[in-house]
Amino acid sequence: MGTSKQAYSLKGGCQCGQVRYELTKPPHEIYVCHCRECQKQSASAFGTSVMARSADVLLLAGRLGHWTRATDAGRSLTCFFCPDCGSRVWHGDKDREDEISIKGGSLDEPVDLTEAIHIWTSRKLRGVIIPEGNRHYPGEPD
Repeated sequence: MGTSKQAYSLKGGCQCGQVRYELTKPPHEIYVCHCRECQKQSASAFGTSVMARSADVLLLAGRLGHWTRATDAGRSLTCFFCPDCGSRVWHGDKDREDEISIKGGSLDEPVDLTEAIHIWTSRKLRGVIIPEGNRHYPGEPD
């Protein structure tokens, strides 16, 4: 008797519910970013980025606005958001790039940060503790 493989599905969307998306395969990495831009964007101590192949992300409902900003590493980043409520949904243009960074807070189910990679730790807020054993970088990893 053959075993059936259950399809992977992780859904998310914006705060008002107008934008909905689905991740059809597991993400390959999760980053916790302590840079000032992620602190501003999340209005918190850090941003959470769930790295996925663009082909594995389907926009199910709504439309996305976007804008582009400079990064701390000297590159440019296109940020996609719901034009109705302003919630950031992902970074990177899935129609032009192989990989995007889904904003962790936009997922319906919270992500497990147990093995997350911490980046820009040189800018982390005092009192934030990086778990022992987690990979971490003072800036952006190579």
